[in-house]
Amino acid sequence: MRPRTPVSLCLAAAALFPAAPPAHAADAPTCVAPDARRFPLTTRIHGGPDTYEAGGGYGVWYLDLTNTTTRTCENIHPVIVLVDDRHELTPSQPHLEFYDGTHPHPVRFETTDEDELVGPFDDGFPGFTVGPRRTVTVKIRLALTSDAAPNQVTADAAVVQRRGDDGDWVGQSNDYAFRIHNDASPTPSPATTGTGTTPPSRAPRLPFADELARTGLGGPGAALAAAAVLVTGGALLLARRQRRRR
Repeated sequence: MRPRTPVSLCLAAAALFPAAPPAHAADAPTCVAPDARRFPLTTRIHGGPDTYEAGGGYGVWYLDLTNTTTRTCENIHPVIVLVDDRHELTPSQPHLEFYDGTHPHPVRFETTDEDELVGPFDDGFPGFTVGPRRTVTVKIRLALTSDAAPNQVTADAAVVQRRGDDGDWVGQSNDYAFRIHNDASPTPSPATTGTGTTPPSRAPRLPFADELARTGLGGPGAALAAAAVLVTGGALLLARRQRRRR
């Protein structure tokens, strides 16, 4: 399958990373797939529950990072994106942690302009290393606070390889859909429009590789290079918005 992801996901991914990574990160080899239309890391979410109780315990799921290349991929940082049907989920309501071995790391979410919650695996964590033709399975656990309203949520993961103060977009997972249940809240009715009742939909997904082909960009790594440009631009836009808010 060709790489597809919302533009806002790509923009927000590296925009949330700190600007001062470890000194050796800039020298890390770039993951490049043999087929420029495919990501070098095959990424899969699996094992999660279908329903989370607001105010309840953690649900556990897993993220597989499979290196399809013959080179080691270092400094790999997944970015979890949550999109809820009613656009009501706030950054403080999901409590998500990922594990590096037995050590848990908290994930802090931010809201994008598309009402997506974006959480990078980057609390000072140096990133995962995935050897050639190897798979790293990351344990993740998620809980929702008691004030989270009943909702339908879709989670997916973008994967970024950090390189100095830049980054390459190297993976995109399948969707993981789940419901939030809350006994203390009434079940919400579908959102309404002026002409009828329709459920809101998530942001459209961009056929990124096809867009690159139409603009004449080709060759190994072209999609990743273009993604890095978008990511860098997103970081600047986010920084400007934050300064204005202050």
